[in-house]
Amino acid sequence: MRRRFVLLLIVLVVALPACRRESATPEPGKPGAASTHAPASAATTARAPLADVVETTPRYVVGISYPKEAAPYPGLVSALTAYAADARKDLTGAVEALGNDVPTAPYELSLSYTTVVDSPDIMAIAADGSLYTGGAHGSPLIARFVWLPKRNAMLTADTLVPDAKGWQAISDFVREQLHTALSQRIDADDVPAEERADMLKSAGDMIDDGTQPKADAFSQFEPRVARDGKIDALRFVFPPYQVGPYVDGTQTVDVPAQVLLPHVAPAYRTLFRGG
Repeated sequence: MRRRFVLLLIVLVVALPACRRESATPEPGKPGAASTHAPASAATTARAPLADVVETTPRYVVGISYPKEAAPYPGLVSALTAYAADARKDLTGAVEALGNDVPTAPYELSLSYTTVVDSPDIMAIAADGSLYTGGAHGSPLIARFVWLPKRNAMLTADTLVPDAKGWQAISDFVREQLHTALSQRIDADDVPAEERADMLKSAGDMIDDGTQPKADAFSQFEPRVARDGKIDALRFVFPPYQVGPYVDGTQTVDVPAQVLLPHVAPAYRTLFRGG
């Protein structure tokens, strides 16, 4: 996992030579030397919200790439930069906690925003990355942002499906898919029969706990858009630990429009195929 994000940072350094590099404070007597203090503040980043960032010091490494397609939408830009600022704040706190020490491996913040959908009705952005502040691996950074340009508003899970009955139906569908995938993975690994039941129970409990029928459990989603521009499914995204152990990585489930539509708020049904 860490190797993947180190490679991302290397690519950013090579492929984005024109990107904005935030200034580091030189050490006394060493003009131009990189600072060994905490990374620049969130406020500094916010002044150039869509400028890609690459920073390398002996204590931390930062790589952030923003989607230029989001630039026309200030509300969306604000949400993206706020998410990055929160991640930088966590990195800053960890670096400051080191005092004058230098970690054996630099702390890392790697965050990449990619455009999933770009249409007159929907702008969907995926944020994927990692924050490493020591330990065996970094903490995953996973978020999804669905902006509705014509409404100048973010589409969120609680506004999309406003009642508990709807989330129960979505939860039931998602759980079935995740339990099936879990069983298939265990079968593929040829797990001994005496271990299979225990694995199914422990991992199954994580699935059930992480898919409680409420909006918070399904807050990260991205639309799957058909050629006619209508949403034909929502892909719900579950980061590591929500519905499975870290080794299982990020898991997703596509819920088709026909399952969603009976429960979607009237104001948003026209976004969906059949709505």
